[in-house]
Amino acid sequence: MADKIRVGVVGAHAERGWGRHIHLPALQALDDLEITAVAGTSMAGARAAAAVWGAEKTYDDARALMADPDVDLVTIAVQLPSRDGLVEAAIAAGKHVYSEWPLALDAATAERFEAAARAAGVRHAVGLQSRHHPEVRLLRDLLAQGLIGEVLSATLLYSLSTAEVWSTRYAALFDETKGVNHVAVVGGHSLDMFQYAVGNLTEVSATLATRIDRVTMEETGERIEVTSPDQIALHGVLESGATASAHFMTGGPRGDGFRIEVHGRAGRLVLVSSDDSLVGPRFTLTHETANGTPAREVPLPDAYRPLLGTPSPVSNVAQVYADLVRAIRTGGDFAPDFSTAVRTQRLLDGIKTSARTGSRVRLV
Repeated sequence: MADKIRVGVVGAHAERGWGRHIHLPALQALDDLEITAVAGTSMAGARAAAAVWGAEKTYDDARALMADPDVDLVTIAVQLPSRDGLVEAAIAAGKHVYSEWPLALDAATAERFEAAARAAGVRHAVGLQSRHHPEVRLLRDLLAQGLIGEVLSATLLYSLSTAEVWSTRYAALFDETKGVNHVAVVGGHSLDMFQYAVGNLTEVSATLATRIDRVTMEETGERIEVTSPDQIALHGVLESGATASAHFMTGGPRGDGFRIEVHGRAGRLVLVSSDDSLVGPRFTLTHETANGTPAREVPLPDAYRPLLGTPSPVSNVAQVYADLVRAIRTGGDFAPDFSTAVRTQRLLDGIKTSARTGSRVRLV
């Protein structure tokens, strides 16, 4: 392998998208990585992207990019509905792979990807980068250090404003079969972040509801039916035995974002976001003791400063890349990887099963 890990990006648009605005600046900020190739749906689009991304090679076929011997790591920055076969193709080509979240439609498919990557000896990452918010990492460590004693319960609330007019580019969000709806995207990112901090759920009961049943497509004025849930409520038990609950509320003109509240025998920790952004809010962490002392903000130690200096989705994604590079070079442990995706997908599958059957689901 070259001194720098050479990255080929599938879904490297010249003007828009998560790849353009998040992956590109994250990759450019890291000295151990260089963008070697990009692939688009047309050669013209790929050339336009290459000029922006600084890539020497362009492809209109993602599999041709994966076959390029000058590519070590493939970033798959296209949405799940347009990703058919790409993860398997990158693994089969012997490339390390960073796939955007969701990794797959269900846990069984994610498990197959993980097994294939392990058999091929390639390292893998998944875009569940919200766990790298500095205050989320601090919350996790303070709980592990026993700041509030034995954890009794943990709660996650997330409210998100939702427009009723959308570009057709986002139509898949409202289709429960596409895998990029609120359960997968809002639930997946938020619940991975929550479990990273407080521990994994071992069982779950859930209710799903669709309260906004139609939205308008901006370009055509068409009113389309919404089949994906916009209200997600669940409760269960953590590995520690503590109870846990989560409620995702979407719709209306305004949301308040995240509130994670953890109660312990010796106090309480509360994490609150600055706005209702799913992946880019600032957080404030407060601590309250059991003796009734008013809650105080927990200062962020220097060790928790974000990789790129300022808390942002770009910095969080850059941290995933930096940790992946270290794992590639040393063979050490790494997360979030496909194992993380499997665990999160099992939880989402359990939520859907519980809501459909009205039963409590035990998680593997």
